[in-house]
Order: sequence, then structure tokens, then C-alpha cells
Amino acid sequence: MPQPPTTIADELGIALSNLADSATGAFTPTLRLGVTGLSRAGKTIFITALVHNLLTGGRMPGFAPMADGRFIGARLAEYPDATIPRFAYEQHLEALTGKHPVWPEGTRRISQLRLVLKFQSRRWYAGLRGPSTLNLDIVDYPGEWLLDLPLLGLSFAQWSVEALDRARRPGSGKEARPFLELLTAIDPGKDANDPDAERLAAAFTDYLRRSREHGALSTLPPGRFLLPGDLEGSPALTFAPLPAPTQAVRGSSLYAMLEKRYEAYKAQVVRPFFRDHFARLDRQIVLVDTLRALNAGPAAVADLETALTSVLACFRQGETNPLLRPFTRRIDRILFAATKADHVHHTSHDRLEAILNRLVNNAGKRARFAGTQTRSIALAGIRATHEGTISEGGQTLNTIIGTPLAGESLGGTAYDGKTEIALFPGDLPERPDALFEDGNPVELNFLRFAPPQKLDRNASGDVVLPHIRLDRALDYLLGDWLA
Repeated sequence: MPQPPTTIADELGIALSNLADSATGAFTPTLRLGVTGLSRAGKTIFITALVHNLLTGGRMPGFAPMADGRFIGARLAEYPDATIPRFAYEQHLEALTGKHPVWPEGTRRISQLRLVLKFQSRRWYAGLRGPSTLNLDIVDYPGEWLLDLPLLGLSFAQWSVEALDRARRPGSGKEARPFLELLTAIDPGKDANDPDAERLAAAFTDYLRRSREHGALSTLPPGRFLLPGDLEGSPALTFAPLPAPTQAVRGSSLYAMLEKRYEAYKAQVVRPFFRDHFARLDRQIVLVDTLRALNAGPAAVADLETALTSVLACFRQGETNPLLRPFTRRIDRILFAATKADHVHHTSHDRLEAILNRLVNNAGKRARFAGTQTRSIALAGIRATHEGTISEGGQTLNTIIGTPLAGESLGGTAYDGKTEIALFPGDLPERPDALFEDGNPVELNFLRFAPPQKLDRNASGDVVLPHIRLDRALDYLLGDWLA
């Protein structure tokens, strides 16, 4: 799938925004980091952990500027765009470190945060000018919004064909049946009216929501149907896919009405998001809840692969000419991260990374061809478990130890959110391609765990958030800028 088409006005808007960024950062360079991931991939947790570790000088031996003693410190700063909500770092940290720690709420809207990083450069001329500074702008947005980007390259008819084909797949029958039954009872060529449009949109939204809840994790646009925000009930969110009419489309027909609303959704919702935020990133981390897809079966794994490939095709990838940087930006590094690595034993992390590499293989090839560096990693922004062993049937099994969230159940046992357990999570397959084969189910004991209830503190009294490879992720994303 090609990159979303842009108009001359789009490109002019992107250039002006980049020029404004360059002007405000004339003396302090700015790196814009996009934190991307489909729903429930752990974006909020990752950003909170990243910010906290930079502010407190956390335990990050894999982050070269800290390991070398060149990282001086970080502070939060006012974000230059006053129209964009601030990432609620303090509230999320309180949720994780309070008397009764809980996971913070997931991302429901776009938000941004600026950190000013101070470091000692190792370049030969660094000693002449003293410490260096870098503005790190972190951009966070709901995973559902990502799914909309491929719509920019699809007409209403093309999107309808794709959406209806998906709804009619055998695995979608239960979730899609009410919507499909309503669709057969309505003639797309009839005169347009709002009640029909509202019924179709409501039924389609319910189908999307039920599909996500029952394992269809990814390719379910439009994303704002699931997180409408201020647009709830607006005409721009009141449409649904329709079969192609057998006769010429009348301008007053229901089909023409929904087609117009679909185009308005792209023009007024999706395109501004792409132009104002997505097209102005320098670096990107893509968080992937790989384990949840594995637990849902081969169809969900294939679905996740399709979503990642189509979404990543929308990135503006490649190296930026330094002379053109004030006007244009491209993503020159992408990090693919399999989150929740603490839900499997560390001996399975290599396999988890291999599975992620298989999922992003097509997207990674396209990125590298465009001149973008890519890497994959298994990580946990905040580690909720620790490791141990148990003996069973004469075998020693590697386990993870943690407290399942209240309401989680496994093997007929329901957990109360207070009891710590040792769990053998199962073995990931040695051959990633086996995940796409219906005859090779992956048997995982996958539970959601509560955040750590007891946290260490460093010499300064700051809470230490345990993690897995967050330091290596930061080194790949930021290390060269802090060299």
C-alpha cells in the first residue's frame, strides 16, 4: 500500500509547521519521537516509564549516555503547541506508584510532552562549548487512530468492499451478523435519511467493538468509531460500508450520503491528523502486543501482520537531507517492540523477537528500502513479574511470578487481584511461520498481571520502575542524538 496521498496544501502546511519548529529550536535541536501501537499495546506505560527514568536517572545500563556518565539530567518543559493536550505524566506515575498501584488508563486522545535533556557530548569540540541540550518531544495517540491512515488511499467503494469482505469471513460471523442482517434490509439506492444512516453506523460500530473484544485486534477502521471523543454523533462518524449499487448512484440516495460522509471523515479527521502530527516525526517506536495475538490464534496473528504492514506503509520514511530539514522531516529509525516481555520467561525473549520480526517482515523491508533503519526488541516498560522455577512431573519448569489482576482466570481458577502465583506461561514456537498455520495452535497461559506492589528507591529517594530492555530501546532511539 502506498503512502497516503497528500495535496499541495498538505505539503505546504507540513513545511510551515516544520519551519516553525526549526525557528523555535534554532539554538536547541528538537527530536520528535512518535510512540505508536495498536490498542492495548502499552503506550501509556512505556511513555511514563521512559519519562520517569530520564528524569530520575533510572537504572539503564544499556543507555550509553548514562552508562558513560555523560547524561547530566532531564527536566519537563512547556510544550510549544498550546492547542494539544499534555501527556498526563504525573497522574499516570501516581497511579503506578501510589498506595494501591494500578495500571493507568490507556490513550484516548492525542497528547504530547517535551523533555529537555542535558548531556556532555563526546565529540572533539564538545569541551569548547560545555554541555549540550536536546528537546525531546514525545507524541502519543490512540492506536485506533493508526488504523485510519490507510483510508486516505481508499475510495468509499474500495473501503466498502474490504470492510464487507472482512465482515463476511467465517471467523467474523457472530460479531458481524446483526450488522449484515440490517444491511440486507436496507436498499442503498433509496432516498437518503438520517435514521437509516444512524442505524447502520450504530450496528457497524457495535460490530467493530465486539470484534476487538473477541480477538480481532487490528484491521478495523475507522478508528474514531471506537474512540469518538468530541465527534460522537456527528455526521462525520455516521456512515457504514455499503455494497456497490447495481445502477447509477443518485445524488439524493443513501449511498451518496454515506459516501459523502466517508470523504468528510477523511478530509476533516484523518488528513489533519496525518498532516499536523504523523508526518512531522523523526523517530518512531511501534509497540506490538504480540502475546495477545498469539493467544487469539492464527487468524488474529495474520490480522495483526496485515494491520502493521498497512499502517507502516503510511510513514514518511528515509533519511532527511540536512539542508531540507527546516522544511521536511522523515522517520530515519523505527523500533519494533514486542511489549509485555515480562509475561514470558527470559529464555523465550529471543523467540518473541523472532515472531515480531516475522510479523513486521514486509513493513521492515519497505522501510529499509526507503533508507530507514529498523530493529526489533522484546521489552516491558514496567516489569510486573519476576522469575522462578517449579518442579512438575519430574521436570523443572521456568516460571514467572506475579499477581494476576482481579477477574483473571485460568484452568477454572479465578483470581482476586491479591494473590501472587507462579505460572508456567508455555513455550513459544521455534518456527514463527507455524503461527499462521491453523493446525499449529500455540498453547500459552496468558494472564494480565497487576503492576508491582513494592518498588525500590534510589539514593535520591526516587521510585525505581523495573523494566526489561527499556534502556536498549532508548539507546537505539536517542543515543546517536546524545553522542
